[in-house]
Amino acid sequence: MTKVKIVTDSNSGITQTEAEKLGITVLPMPFVIDGAEYFEDINLTQEEFYAHLEGDADVHTSQPAVGSVTELWDKLTQDGSEIVHIPMSSGLSESCHTAEALSKDYGGKVQVVDNQRISVTQKQSVLDAIKLANEGKNAKDIKDALLKSKFDSSIYITLTTLKYLKKGGRLTPAAALIGTILKIKPVLQIQGEKLDAFKKVQTLKKAKETMIAAMQSDFEERFSEYVKKGEMRLFIAHTHNDSEAELFAEEVRSAFPDVPVTFVDPLSLSVSCHIGPGALALACARAL
Repeated sequence: MTKVKIVTDSNSGITQTEAEKLGITVLPMPFVIDGAEYFEDINLTQEEFYAHLEGDADVHTSQPAVGSVTELWDKLTQDGSEIVHIPMSSGLSESCHTAEALSKDYGGKVQVVDNQRISVTQKQSVLDAIKLANEGKNAKDIKDALLKSKFDSSIYITLTTLKYLKKGGRLTPAAALIGTILKIKPVLQIQGEKLDAFKKVQTLKKAKETMIAAMQSDFEERFSEYVKKGEMRLFIAHTHNDSEAELFAEEVRSAFPDVPVTFVDPLSLSVSCHIGPGALALACARAL
């Protein structure tokens, strides 16, 4: 039986240490900070990233170099193995499209999964892929399963500042100023392809209530079948906000006593560039 190896990128939130324990490979995402190149979880920690961000450094996201991707794939496939490569959503980065183009030279040995996931939901996809590989599924079968369930996930995020949306060009200076004066706390959503507006509130308490209510609606409508089967999982994510994330996790467990909160993780640094520190997110995904 052909061995299947799982590859993802650091947008999944899976650290190099975790990857070693899981038996997978995580490509570190590159960042350009004040003209210097850094790689997530290699020479750029979460703490260092937020120090740069809060110090108003010029921070830009990038994608893995073509050579680093193909060298990795060549190394992993030289023993005849197949690869399931799970990058962040193509709606949030070009790295997925690049990987899809590169995989055409590998004769089906590399299956790139564009299942519209990022951060904690992308991590669940990786865990699903590991489970399916352990069950003996080949790379193509795993890709098909992940694509079939690609929209069985949801993310809601609340921010503490509009500064980084403005800085990234996702919000006009006038809108950011008005929002700051009115103390507007936006709740955003990721439903597959992109980060988008969901609702405007004025307090963290209201933002958390809004996210929980939105998830309850998803469970009653979009995901009701999977909730009944016990297949849904909940996740808390945050940007440099550990203590508040743990408190929120307890609130979520109380609101959803029958659905496990499987992990509380930092959000992808690629998302953090656009929303800044202090954010909280509530996410869910179906586990295969």
